[in-house]
Amino acid sequence: MPEEKIDKQDRMIELLEEMLRWMKVTNIPQVKKLLLDILPSDKERIAYHYSDGRDSREVGTVAGVHFSTVARWWRTWVKVGIAESLSTKGGGERAKRIFSLEDFGIEVPFHKKVESLKKEIGVPIHEVQIKKPSEVDATADSATGSAKMEEST
Repeated sequence: MPEEKIDKQDRMIELLEEMLRWMKVTNIPQVKKLLLDILPSDKERIAYHYSDGRDSREVGTVAGVHFSTVARWWRTWVKVGIAESLSTKGGGERAKRIFSLEDFGIEVPFHKKVESLKKEIGVPIHEVQIKKPSEVDATADSATGSAKMEEST
Protein backbone atom coordinates (compact mmCIF):
# COMPACT_ATOMS: atom_id res chain seq x y z
CA MET A 1 0.00 0.00 0.00
CA PRO A 2 2.72 2.59 0.83
CA GLU A 3 4.45 1.87 -2.51
CA GLU A 4 1.21 2.55 -4.35
CA LYS A 5 0.87 5.87 -2.52
CA ILE A 6 4.44 6.84 -3.50
CA ASP A 7 3.74 5.93 -7.12
CA LYS A 8 0.66 8.18 -7.11
CA GLN A 9 2.65 11.03 -5.58
CA ASP A 10 5.40 10.61 -8.17
CA ARG A 11 2.80 10.64 -10.94
CA MET A 12 1.18 13.76 -9.52
CA ILE A 13 4.57 15.49 -9.41
CA GLU A 14 5.23 14.49 -13.03
CA LEU A 15 1.86 15.89 -14.09
CA LEU A 16 2.40 19.14 -12.21
CA GLU A 17 5.84 19.56 -13.78
CA GLU A 18 4.37 18.96 -17.23
CA MET A 19 1.60 21.48 -16.58
CA LEU A 20 4.19 24.03 -15.45
CA ARG A 21 6.22 23.53 -18.64
CA TRP A 22 3.11 24.11 -20.78
CA MET A 23 2.11 27.16 -18.75
CA LYS A 24 5.57 28.69 -19.18
CA VAL A 25 5.63 28.10 -22.93
CA THR A 26 2.13 29.41 -23.54
CA ASN A 27 2.60 32.49 -21.37
CA ILE A 28 5.97 33.73 -22.63
CA PRO A 29 4.44 36.15 -25.17
CA GLN A 30 2.05 37.62 -22.58
CA VAL A 31 4.79 38.07 -19.98
CA LYS A 32 7.10 39.68 -22.54
CA LYS A 33 4.34 42.10 -23.57
CA LEU A 34 3.63 42.92 -19.92
CA LEU A 35 7.31 43.60 -19.24
CA LEU A 36 7.59 45.84 -22.32
CA ASP A 37 4.39 47.72 -21.35
CA ILE A 38 5.38 48.19 -17.70
CA LEU A 39 9.04 48.99 -18.44
CA PRO A 40 8.91 51.33 -21.46
CA SER A 41 12.07 53.36 -20.74
CA ASP A 42 15.72 52.37 -20.50
CA LYS A 43 15.86 53.71 -16.94
CA GLU A 44 12.95 51.52 -15.87
CA ARG A 45 14.56 48.46 -17.43
CA ILE A 46 17.87 49.19 -15.74
CA ALA A 47 16.12 49.71 -12.40
CA TYR A 48 14.11 46.52 -12.83
CA HIS A 49 17.20 44.50 -13.71
CA TYR A 50 19.07 45.71 -10.62
CA SER A 51 16.07 45.27 -8.32
CA ASP A 52 17.47 42.13 -6.76
CA GLY A 53 17.20 43.10 -3.11
CA ARG A 54 19.42 46.18 -3.32
CA ASP A 55 18.19 49.38 -1.70
CA SER A 56 16.38 52.06 -3.70
CA ARG A 57 19.30 54.50 -3.51
CA GLU A 58 21.68 52.02 -5.11
CA VAL A 59 19.18 51.04 -7.80
CA GLY A 60 18.39 54.71 -8.42
CA THR A 61 22.06 55.58 -8.77
CA VAL A 62 22.63 52.85 -11.34
CA ALA A 63 19.43 53.71 -13.25
CA GLY A 64 19.98 57.47 -13.08
CA VAL A 65 16.78 58.29 -11.17
CA HIS A 66 15.88 59.48 -7.68
CA PHE A 67 15.41 56.74 -5.08
CA SER A 68 11.79 57.79 -4.53
CA THR A 69 11.11 57.06 -8.20
CA VAL A 70 12.53 53.57 -7.73
CA ALA A 71 10.31 53.05 -4.67
CA ARG A 72 7.25 54.15 -6.68
CA TRP A 73 8.16 51.80 -9.52
CA TRP A 74 8.64 48.97 -7.04
CA ARG A 75 5.09 49.42 -5.71
CA THR A 76 3.72 49.28 -9.26
CA TRP A 77 5.79 46.23 -10.18
CA VAL A 78 4.68 44.36 -7.06
CA LYS A 79 1.02 45.19 -7.80
CA VAL A 80 1.21 43.87 -11.37
CA GLY A 81 3.18 40.80 -10.32
CA ILE A 82 6.58 41.29 -11.95
CA ALA A 83 8.38 41.83 -8.61
CA GLU A 84 8.02 40.67 -5.05
CA SER A 85 8.18 42.86 -1.98
CA LEU A 86 11.01 42.33 0.50
CA SER A 87 11.01 43.70 4.04
CA THR A 88 14.22 44.98 5.59
CA LYS A 89 15.36 44.81 9.21
CA GLY A 90 14.87 48.56 9.57
CA GLY A 91 11.24 48.30 8.51
CA GLY A 92 11.80 49.51 4.97
CA GLU A 93 10.69 47.87 1.77
CA ARG A 94 12.66 46.67 -1.20
CA ALA A 95 11.69 44.76 -4.28
CA LYS A 96 13.11 41.79 -6.11
CA ARG A 97 12.41 41.21 -9.76
CA ILE A 98 10.72 37.94 -10.62
CA PHE A 99 11.77 37.72 -14.25
CA SER A 100 15.03 38.17 -16.09
CA LEU A 101 14.50 40.57 -18.98
CA GLU A 102 17.10 38.74 -21.03
CA ASP A 103 15.13 35.48 -20.71
CA PHE A 104 12.42 37.22 -22.75
CA GLY A 105 14.81 38.71 -25.30
CA ILE A 106 14.58 42.18 -23.76
CA GLU A 107 17.93 43.96 -23.69
CA VAL A 108 19.08 45.58 -20.47
CA PRO A 109 20.61 48.91 -21.51
CA PHE A 110 23.96 50.05 -20.17
CA HIS A 111 23.79 53.37 -18.36
CA LYS A 112 26.52 56.04 -18.16
CA LYS A 113 25.81 56.34 -14.45
CA VAL A 114 27.47 52.95 -13.97
CA GLU A 115 30.80 54.48 -15.06
CA SER A 116 30.56 57.17 -12.39
CA LEU A 117 29.61 54.52 -9.83
CA LYS A 118 32.80 52.64 -10.67
CA LYS A 119 34.80 55.81 -10.05
CA GLU A 120 32.90 56.35 -6.79
CA ILE A 121 33.77 52.93 -5.41
CA GLY A 122 37.42 53.54 -6.22
CA VAL A 123 37.98 50.98 -8.94
CA PRO A 124 40.39 52.19 -11.61
CA ILE A 125 38.48 52.23 -14.88
CA HIS A 126 41.30 50.51 -16.78
CA GLU A 127 41.01 47.52 -14.40
CA VAL A 128 37.25 47.17 -14.78
CA GLN A 129 35.89 44.74 -17.30
CA ILE A 130 32.60 46.09 -18.57
CA LYS A 131 30.15 43.28 -19.13
CA LYS A 132 26.53 43.11 -20.06
CA PRO A 133 24.29 41.94 -17.21
CA SER A 134 23.94 38.57 -18.94
CA GLU A 135 27.70 38.04 -18.70
CA VAL A 136 27.89 38.56 -14.94
CA ASP A 137 28.54 35.33 -13.05
CA ALA A 138 25.36 34.89 -11.02
CA THR A 139 26.86 31.96 -9.13
CA ALA A 140 29.54 34.03 -7.38
CA ASP A 141 29.44 33.85 -3.61
CA SER A 142 27.54 36.65 -1.93
CA ALA A 143 30.58 38.25 -0.32
CA THR A 144 32.39 38.79 -3.60
CA GLY A 145 29.41 38.59 -5.91
CA SER A 146 28.05 42.06 -5.22
CA ALA A 147 31.47 43.63 -5.68
CA LYS A 148 31.96 41.76 -8.93
CA MET A 149 28.56 42.86 -10.15
CA GLU A 150 29.28 46.52 -9.32
CA GLU A 151 32.67 46.38 -10.94
CA SER A 152 31.66 44.46 -14.02
CA THR A 153 28.35 46.07 -14.96
